[in-house]
Amino acid sequence: MGTAERHQAHRGGVPTQGAKLRGPGAPEYDMAAAVPPRARPLWVEEPARRRRLPDPVRTAAVRAVLFIAVTLIQAMVAFLCTMAGSWLAFPMVISSVVSTVAATWGALDVWVTRQVWNQRNGVVSTPSSTARALRRERRRARRQARAAERAQARIRRRGGTGQLSHP
Repeated sequence: MGTAERHQAHRGGVPTQGAKLRGPGAPEYDMAAAVPPRARPLWVEEPARRRRLPDPVRTAAVRAVLFIAVTLIQAMVAFLCTMAGSWLAFPMVISSVVSTVAATWGALDVWVTRQVWNQRNGVVSTPSSTARALRRERRRARRQARAAERAQARIRRRGGTGQLSHP
């Protein structure tokens, strides 16, 4: 008796398809009746939580990360050269200072590029409830003004002198 069959027998249930109760000498599985298990996907696609960064901003961010990584490596090499008393310590310290300036510039570049992108292409935002209400009120007032204008034009076209009914 296989594991699945034992569980079924223990629960008092009916064996599932492909698992049949047999005697002690019978094979474990009936290959013709066995149903292959459903293939589970390796990963499940989930919707992105945030939108992807615009291309210029992403490029600036990658550049900044590379600058920062090189700066950290140079600082570590400068420290190790200083500890070892190597002649390379002084040039590495100088280059680390220069790289720190470049990494700071890279981080500021990401911030400026993001601000410029938002300013040129607009920021997706939802208006607050007060702004929405004000806009709705202005629209309603414009509609009423247009309706009054159309009514006045209709009266003028008929040749009326402003009286409501004709004698």
